[in-house]
Amino acid sequence: MSIQPRPEIRLLDRRTPPHILTLVLVSGLAALSLNIFLPSLPSMAAYFGVDYALMQLSVSLYLAMTAAIQLVIGPVSDRFGRRPVMLGAVGVFLAATIAALYAPSFAVFIVARMVQAAVATAFTLSRAVVRDIVSQDEAASMIGYVTMGMSVVPMVGPVIGGALDQVFGWKASFWVLAVGGAGLLALIWADQGETAKSRSASFGAQVRQYPELLRSRRFWGYVGASTFASGAFFAYLGGSPYVGTQIFGLDAATLGFYFGAPAVGYLIGNFLSGRFAMRVGINRMILAGAWTTTLGLLLLAALEFAGLSHPALFFGLTVSVGLGNGIMLPSANSGMLSVRPQLAGSAAGLGGAITIGGGAALSALAGWVLQTGGSALALVMLMVASSALSLVSIFWVMARERRLRQG
Repeated sequence: MSIQPRPEIRLLDRRTPPHILTLVLVSGLAALSLNIFLPSLPSMAAYFGVDYALMQLSVSLYLAMTAAIQLVIGPVSDRFGRRPVMLGAVGVFLAATIAALYAPSFAVFIVARMVQAAVATAFTLSRAVVRDIVSQDEAASMIGYVTMGMSVVPMVGPVIGGALDQVFGWKASFWVLAVGGAGLLALIWADQGETAKSRSASFGAQVRQYPELLRSRRFWGYVGASTFASGAFFAYLGGSPYVGTQIFGLDAATLGFYFGAPAVGYLIGNFLSGRFAMRVGINRMILAGAWTTTLGLLLLAALEFAGLSHPALFFGLTVSVGLGNGIMLPSANSGMLSVRPQLAGSAAGLGGAITIGGGAALSALAGWVLQTGGSALALVMLMVASSALSLVSIFWVMARERRLRQG
């Protein structure tokens, strides 16, 4: 079906598609909900009277729920429309945030935290909205603006969260999320017109396409590169709050300042990807990104092993994680979609679910390793192992392509 000329877009007019500002803000809330409270994890563990490894489940289980949502949200929005699903997701997020604030126990809090993952639909639906209203080439540019807006949040979120924790306690970050959720619910109601002009019941058809993808070794190679590269970052999310507070003795505000270091690298990596991906090719971009992360982490591991352990070195060198991910992930995602172009939607959902699910597992593993007496070096080595597996994955794809060319 051909895409119609781009419709007129007016801010705060729900008869037209949503303004790009709305898409940036909603996607930003999804990113903020993942990281604003991370500097508070140790104080939250003390508040609920649980071990850090249990408190860290607020990250890993959130990611696991996000992975599950990736599988279904596209078909659901195809069936019921983008506007009602976005409104419902943000509404559920708001209710879950309030429940987390008033949770009488850790069990109630963790359930509320898992339900908060409903807002993770925001970025997926933002991309779907863009694809509804503009051509493929313009969609890449418009999605780029949304992504750039999102990339600022990981830099400022932990800084804000750490400062709020220092002054008001951990609940202040969740009050920020609640106010943001309420404001964005009103904004979506006033601004987001429906962009899905047809309705389908495509979930069953999408699931039936998964076996064809799962039989593709190229698909697994690109998914492996994405999963293990992202896994290094998710292990950082799961373990660095403990390293910062328990090993380096940082207060929440200082930890928040250091914590956003990988996001700086990610912003630069995204720029490099946009500038060079078409010229260099996706496989070599993935390889470059994987080497960037792995070598940076190996240098950090060597310094830790030599006893040169300092928060500036630890967090400074984790910039390589964000830089490498920013360089490689756009190309890895493109590779997933190119394996079976006619199954691009299924590949996006399945690949995203595997990537985030793997990240959830590594995030939980990082918390467990540190809680059982691990050091900063133990976390770094876990990240090195994950990044090295991303190198193995892309080498496998490239070796297979060489064999096909020669045979």
